[in-house]
Amino acid sequence: MPPKRKADQAAPQAAGPTGRKARGANTTRAAGGEAARLVGVQDARAQSGNYLTTAQGVRLPDTDHSLKAGSRGPTLLEDFHLREKITHFDHERIPERVVHARGAAAHGTFTAYGNATAATKAGFLQEGRETPVFVRFSTVLGSRGSADTVRDVRGFAVKFYTDEGNFDLVGNNMPVFFIQDGIKFPDIIHAGKPHPDREIPQAQSAHDTFWDFVSLHTEATHHVMWAMSDRGIPRSYRTMEGFGVHTFRLVNGDGATALAKFHWKPVAGVHSLVWEEAQLAAGADPDFHRRDMADGIEAGAPLEFELGLQLFPDSADETFEGIDLLDPTKLVPEELAEVQLVGKLTLDRNPTNYFAETEQVAFHTGNLVPGIEVTNDPLMQARLFSYLDTQLTRLGGPNFTQLPINCPHAAVNDNLRDGMHQTAVHQGVSPYLPNGIDASPRPAREREGGYVQVPREIEGRAVRESPVSFGDHFSQATLFWASMTEVERVHIVEAFTFELGKCYEQPIRERMLGVLANVDAELCAAVAEGLGLPAPSGAPVEVEPSPALSQVLAEPGPITGRVIGVFAGPGADLAGVTKLRRAVEAQGAVLRLLAPIGGTLKKGRSEHIVERTLLTTRSIEYDALVVAGGIPDFTDVKLSVLLGELFRHCKVIGAWGDGDQVLAAAGIDTGAPGIVLGESPAKAFTTELLNAVGLHRVWERAEQVMAS
Repeated sequence: MPPKRKADQAAPQAAGPTGRKARGANTTRAAGGEAARLVGVQDARAQSGNYLTTAQGVRLPDTDHSLKAGSRGPTLLEDFHLREKITHFDHERIPERVVHARGAAAHGTFTAYGNATAATKAGFLQEGRETPVFVRFSTVLGSRGSADTVRDVRGFAVKFYTDEGNFDLVGNNMPVFFIQDGIKFPDIIHAGKPHPDREIPQAQSAHDTFWDFVSLHTEATHHVMWAMSDRGIPRSYRTMEGFGVHTFRLVNGDGATALAKFHWKPVAGVHSLVWEEAQLAAGADPDFHRRDMADGIEAGAPLEFELGLQLFPDSADETFEGIDLLDPTKLVPEELAEVQLVGKLTLDRNPTNYFAETEQVAFHTGNLVPGIEVTNDPLMQARLFSYLDTQLTRLGGPNFTQLPINCPHAAVNDNLRDGMHQTAVHQGVSPYLPNGIDASPRPAREREGGYVQVPREIEGRAVRESPVSFGDHFSQATLFWASMTEVERVHIVEAFTFELGKCYEQPIRERMLGVLANVDAELCAAVAEGLGLPAPSGAPVEVEPSPALSQVLAEPGPITGRVIGVFAGPGADLAGVTKLRRAVEAQGAVLRLLAPIGGTLKKGRSEHIVERTLLTTRSIEYDALVVAGGIPDFTDVKLSVLLGELFRHCKVIGAWGDGDQVLAAAGIDTGAPGIVLGESPAKAFTTELLNAVGLHRVWERAEQVMAS
């Protein structure tokens, strides 16, 4: 027996995985085996030293030639550098995620408002508490190399590094899901993925197997309505709502409980692409969303979201206003239960390394903190198993929590041992409880911050069935349709017509029309007409619309991170460009100068770098385009195409001085809605222009566009 007890979970030496120590930093070790904290400006995880070395730190004089028996001889097996370099390269790629493979992420901070205290004792929601976060946005169906702007669900996964341990809110940009029970998840994903015989189509649902499944599995109908709406092609991550999807149970400091749904409300508003833009971006810039986020953060325009809670009584039947809160295909309209904003998320730092952070981050719905519990939602229950299980394959074993991006910021003392990629150096001889040998961790009692589930009755027969309330598959799909504006309804009809038009099997189209007939007769008839098929009859129910479901704005919103293009050329009014740039940047937006050729435009004391030429740009890059005065005779077919796309996509187009002549020469109706003209870029002009951008689209122009 040792003369003195040892700390069972002492932290390893204070050095990063590359052997680097933080220079000039303070190294402290907290009581109870808490990991050493490094305080300093240099990242101990970064590569260090001025010389090339092996992974063991041995300096290398040459990495261009393998060790051979003579200059023309065979390579020698003893070349340890060659073998290490090639072996590591062979294993650089880990299995990509089965779903959500295509993702982008950012670091940030969550600041609590403090008004959630009555509902939950979760520490990160207490007033003034600031919590580091890492957020990963993603598509669901596509491979890691697919395009950002495909029509799909978007993942919205947030890792809170709280003082009580990591809390992961793993949600989507839609509040409902395709299925009610997690046992169906492999089926919906197998149906949505590319056909297994040809591995096409990539990253899209416009094919037979997807529509075969959802037309037969009608509980997917509500989610299909969301996916076929503009929500399926968001403008950017900063203009995308997020939802926890499931109903959670919150517990406050007195032990009282409430049921809750989590919402992320984008400060920049909720906006989407139009379908042609999404297709253009997929070809011209498949990285459109990740580029927009990274460039915006780099330019000082962080992504901002407010966290909201919908709270419901924790009743025995777990329903609210007749809506089953355990059914993940249902939402609760905000008109029935207000979304109470409880904190703000700010994403203001790009990852340092995509693989180490964005690709290796591991989310899990079971990463909970005191004050937040799960419910019996059968989709959530399956996710509690699936997320943890998949990390074992992707990240090579059970120690993925030791990867820097997954490490908790709270002390860890877990009695877990060994396994692949174990990087902690454990001490002591008794990783078990109880023990009388080492100073092992003791279980925390609830009053010490321990996670203790609220006691509740659990009983029932072992059956494979769903409650009767899960049987309503159409009323909320009808609610969604009824809540859309006319232009949004047109987009939904076009999406259904496009997707079903890509199906080869006629019975699938006919079956899906039968589903739509139970949602709305007008919707069904319009899609049937586009497919050239008769519209079947159905039995849709009467519903009260929920205006909160529509994305169309009545008042201008923020334009932070938006891009205003200005077309100029030799002789253009560059002083006016300078004035407009100041007005644009004052609202957190970006001005991007476009010209016939690259280089620099100079006139008097004004000088501007050309950032895009007509050969290197497409309309998808701009939220609005303005033609500068001073180039009235300029014509170019590429500019005509660019302006024509912007006009069709209902974006704001402007011109000052004689710039309107350039618009007219390009075939733009200067009297149409959303065409902003002025003698100069004075305050009246810039105010009208930027307010129009704040409305996102000039929807009044949509009827004219459709007629043409």
